[in-house]
Amino acid sequence: MQTGNLFLVSAPSGAGKTSIVSAALGADPDTVVSVSHTTRLARGGEVDGENYYFVSDDQFIQMIEAGDFLEHANVFGKRYGTSKAEVERKRGQGKNVILEIDWQGAQQVREAVPEAISIFVLPPSVEELAARLNARGEDSPESIEKRLSEAKLDMSQAVNFDYLVINADFDQAVSDFLNILHVASLRTSAQCQSAQVRNLVGKT
Repeated sequence: MQTGNLFLVSAPSGAGKTSIVSAALGADPDTVVSVSHTTRLARGGEVDGENYYFVSDDQFIQMIEAGDFLEHANVFGKRYGTSKAEVERKRGQGKNVILEIDWQGAQQVREAVPEAISIFVLPPSVEELAARLNARGEDSPESIEKRLSEAKLDMSQAVNFDYLVINADFDQAVSDFLNILHVASLRTSAQCQSAQVRNLVGKT
């Protein structure tokens, strides 16, 4: 069975990354998301084991010491990490695996898994990003200001990613995202078949 691709998807908070990924998962049954571990509290409607694995600081530190994470980071005072075992299991089943992580985490994974494909989701403007964060109603004005400051740093890292998706129009952004998944899968398939093709045409 062909091993699935690993996609690293990053974005500033409020850019629509999670919504785009959710829409893509619904349209592509061969693509799944890796569920991360976090020490932050669940937000309204989030389910343990489905949105995140919610763990204590002590549990998270134990996992770091055991080498269980492919990457981990501290974001706004809360820890986030990606389980090596879960990613390897899903890729081994032939599934394309998406990691929703920040740019620091993406950098860590690229070092550990050079073939990983990175995608950065951008808002159409900083002003639009601020409007989206305010509309969510989940953060205080001070927290939103801090997130906007962090967002500017995040967006400066977009040039280090393989692909960029600008979420100005949601449907178009989802279409662009799916096209990236499709092109990457075709490329991987062609690489896997190259030895077979050489044999068929009589070349070594």
